Amino acid sequence: MRQFTPEERAFMQEHRHQEPAALMLQAKRYPHLPLQELVQQIQARQKAEQKLPTWAQHPDTVFPVTLSVEQSSSEAAAAYKASLVSGKLLVDLTGGFGVDSFYFATRFAEVIHVEQNPDLQEIARYNFGLLEAGNIQSMAITAEAFLQSFTGMADMLYLDPARRGGSNQKLHLLQDCEPDVLHLLPLLFTKASAVLLKSSPMLDIDLALEQLQHVARVWIVAVQNEVKEVLYLLEPGATPPAQAIRTAINLLPNGTTQEIVFTKAAEEDADVSFADPQRYIYEPNAAILKAGAYRYLAQRLQLQKLHPNSHLYTSATLVPDFPGRSFVCLAMSRYNKKELLRHLPGKQANITVRNFPDTVAGIRQKTGIREGGHTYLFFTTDMHQKPVVLICRKA
Repeated sequence: MRQFTPEERAFMQEHRHQEPAALMLQAKRYPHLPLQELVQQIQARQKAEQKLPTWAQHPDTVFPVTLSVEQSSSEAAAAYKASLVSGKLLVDLTGGFGVDSFYFATRFAEVIHVEQNPDLQEIARYNFGLLEAGNIQSMAITAEAFLQSFTGMADMLYLDPARRGGSNQKLHLLQDCEPDVLHLLPLLFTKASAVLLKSSPMLDIDLALEQLQHVARVWIVAVQNEVKEVLYLLEPGATPPAQAIRTAINLLPNGTTQEIVFTKAAEEDADVSFADPQRYIYEPNAAILKAGAYRYLAQRLQLQKLHPNSHLYTSATLVPDFPGRSFVCLAMSRYNKKELLRHLPGKQANITVRNFPDTVAGIRQKTGIREGGHTYLFFTTDMHQKPVVLICRKA
């Protein structure tokens, strides 16, 4: 890893808030500086300001190529993930930029950071020193080679397999990612008491449970209503897939959380009733929808569903602290342009589609309704199998 000179560091600090493209146009003013390299560092730091503030705020942090920063966990997700586990030794077999390793090091006496890319490993190792994470040992080696040579026993192995193909396409099936955890699973259980696996948010949870078989718990982690991570805790002899405990959690900006804990068996056994839209309409957060707590949520909060597949809920009185968004239903309409626009004098509304035969883009094109405003339209299907539009405002 190249060390930046004091002058180069001063340049990056002075221009840290400037537009990278505009800086590159000033290259002739700084012929003695490797401007492109410095601008890349500035750009990566700017991208990290919201996602990785601890790294972005340290003046001497070194960043890898932008893609590595984009692919790393956010600090919010990494801190939550670390709060789930603890012990003496954790091995991060897919260490990358080191964000997860850094937070695991607050919960384990020792962390081994394994990264096969030597340049990225060196950057992570250097940053660990800057951030005073003295209990992290960093190694430039593949996960497979480390496992073959590791003679100890860890409390936990952590894997976040790479989900980019040779043409930079996104992958999500476990067998397509690197390393292939399905192939490694027998070996993993000889090296640790438990395995924590992070998968693509796009991977079907039921499929993963069936393939992995040894899953005790699943966490579906959303940050500000966007699912960022799905985590699987693997233990030898874990319960059948239907009994694996699922936690759907949404991390909010104010530091609070919305959380639902259930099992697939509890979801299947839940009693649920259906109703026409009442005064209040509820839309679950993204973590709950990904986790599949559709019937269980209705039973737990004593809500009624609009349709088995719509995943919108209703009640006559307001349910406080609903884990998602709550609305007052002002009116209902058919999917008819003239009828809809009578409720929208400004021709503006926020549109959500749930179990409806048209897309948001198609609806906007056909009706001329612009994005924005304080009115929320839910295009859905009711309990009578009829398409309906709910005209709402936030509760």
